[in-house]
Amino acid sequence: MSDRDYGDETARLSGQVRRFARVGASVGGLAAQVVGARVFGIKLDRGRHSTELKAALGGLKGPLMKSAQILATIPDALPPEYAEELRQLQSNAPAMGWHFVRRRMRGELGPGWQGRFANFEHEAAAAASLGQVHRATAPDGRALACKLQYPDMASTIEADLQQLRLVLSIYRRADGAIDPSEIYKELSERLREELDYAREARHIGLYRSMLKNEPGVRVPEVLPELSTARLLTMTWLEGRPLLDFIAGAGDVELRNRVAMNMFRAWYVPFYNFGVIHGDPHLGNYTIREDGTVNLLDFGCIRVFPPSFVKGVIDLYMALRDGDRDLAVSAYESWGFQNLSSEMLEALNIWARFLYAPLLEDKPQRIMESDSGVYGAKVAHRTHAAMRRLGGVRPPREFVLMDRAAIGLGSVFMHLKAEINWHRMFHELIDGFDVDRLAKRQAKALKAAGLPPPA
Repeated sequence: MSDRDYGDETARLSGQVRRFARVGASVGGLAAQVVGARVFGIKLDRGRHSTELKAALGGLKGPLMKSAQILATIPDALPPEYAEELRQLQSNAPAMGWHFVRRRMRGELGPGWQGRFANFEHEAAAAASLGQVHRATAPDGRALACKLQYPDMASTIEADLQQLRLVLSIYRRADGAIDPSEIYKELSERLREELDYAREARHIGLYRSMLKNEPGVRVPEVLPELSTARLLTMTWLEGRPLLDFIAGAGDVELRNRVAMNMFRAWYVPFYNFGVIHGDPHLGNYTIREDGTVNLLDFGCIRVFPPSFVKGVIDLYMALRDGDRDLAVSAYESWGFQNLSSEMLEALNIWARFLYAPLLEDKPQRIMESDSGVYGAKVAHRTHAAMRRLGGVRPPREFVLMDRAAIGLGSVFMHLKAEINWHRMFHELIDGFDVDRLAKRQAKALKAAGLPPPA
């Protein structure tokens, strides 16, 4: 090992140790309470501790916060008290100061980096879990968004993933309804991918291709000459955050248009190419005055084998037609094994909840109420049934599919959209052919410089 390699390794180890020190107390507190409850019968005050955990994580940059947000949307991956608190978690960590930004930009683009922009704003326009965004202007006058990764994020991710493994293993011992081992593998792989902004640039190219015929969705254009593995420079898309847009949009027709554009932004790529955007977080898109949706962040992208997409459609058909054998085939195509009739029905409790708006051919809200109470009750019933039957290990592909479905459902609830979801869905799946999807997917991934699904 060279001196440089040794120094890099030492720096990474030092970064991980510092990260452990910052988050270890919160995770350790969770461990102590769970162990106390299990071994000594001490009452576990989950409500109080979940609030403390949210407060501790909310001020941290990094993937542990993002993991918590994703886990909070997966039914019973965490106890309900933790899920409710972490669902509200947003990135409120302070942005890097100008002195720090200037030094990092020099490291990415060289000493003359400022001369490559007509203007570069000192204050960050937005701060996220892995990096922050600065507005800039290209020499040709185009408005730009420069996403600059925070320092030492590789060590941060490894430290956070070890803490996450501990949290999930503790909960697994405390409650055996859900085996989170595949969930952990999926989060680990996706979070490590998000470090690579060159890969995200390829994702943007993929989405520009997949959505080129969608007038209600905009995707930025990457400037490769101003981008690196830790700096992503793209065109700036003007729009308002969703909640700001809703506050000023009394027009039901406009709100419905936004919902339809969001639906197509997520599901045209999935049903036509086997690709899902796994993070419909409120900060990952903005809305134009005409209801057009701007997609802004492409770090959390999942490419599925065509057989998985077929399984999603098969399960819909099975629930619609009451076809037990087709439902079993769909679950088995995703990796479930040896399904008893009781476990099949337990899985279908949650599946019917997710598919319900698609099964009826009429305009309707995405849920019967504008709160998440009904969904929580369904998740509780699913959880109780699975625990009684000895537990289940969800396939890793479920992580981002559930994240997308629940996240988009929340958006549609905010919009109070009333749409015929059944017809929108059938516009995408009618005439589905798995071999045609496979060919289309392979061509799109190759053109974008991305590997085929594992």
